[in-house]
Amino acid sequence: MPKILIVEDDTDIVESLSVLLQEEGYSVCQAFNAKTALRILYDENIDLLLLDISLPDGNGYSLCTAAKQSTNTPVIFLTAMTDEPSIITGFQLGADDYITKPFKPMELIYRIRNALRKSGKVPSVFQVEDLHIDVSKGVVTKAGAEVILSALEYRLLLIFLNHFGETLSRRTLLHEIWDIAGDYVNDNTLTVYIKRLRDKIESDPANPVILKTVRGLGYRIGD
Repeated sequence: MPKILIVEDDTDIVESLSVLLQEEGYSVCQAFNAKTALRILYDENIDLLLLDISLPDGNGYSLCTAAKQSTNTPVIFLTAMTDEPSIITGFQLGADDYITKPFKPMELIYRIRNALRKSGKVPSVFQVEDLHIDVSKGVVTKAGAEVILSALEYRLLLIFLNHFGETLSRRTLLHEIWDIAGDYVNDNTLTVYIKRLRDKIESDPANPVILKTVRGLGYRIGD
């Protein structure tokens, strides 16, 4: 379970972020100032730093530098500072991403997953039966032959891989697809895309062994 350190002096934001991240399966540490954040960073095995720039006892830039120099921990700035110099400074210091407030919750989750994947904190290659998925390259192959997926089919596959081994309800799938796609996806559309995805990744779509149905609960890839 990846551990994320939230460094933010707004308690309401910290609490809402903590709930969101914990619901997505992350372990969360909290720091409301730079001093506490540094202590946690050195004492705990932190996998990613979610960092505001403006802090009561300093700024997030120094924390970013410390994280990169000491542990090379992935850093995402989450801040209200939207001016170009602030953004450039963040990336010059080695930030892996820079997100401005207000933010979309699921977009943040996917940016976190992307940063963790690039850093090697979570796997970027999956093998299920004869299906091989290289997320870093965006390539899917089955028995050595490339599988061509539409944008929504690939998004659906990524959702399952990001929850590898978990059973996802139709409600959860609809929520994640809608939030990422930016367009409303209804229940009938989800049924169609589950079928289309199975047609492409299963040897026998009528008896799926990769994208499994968990009766009464939802769907799952991986055990």
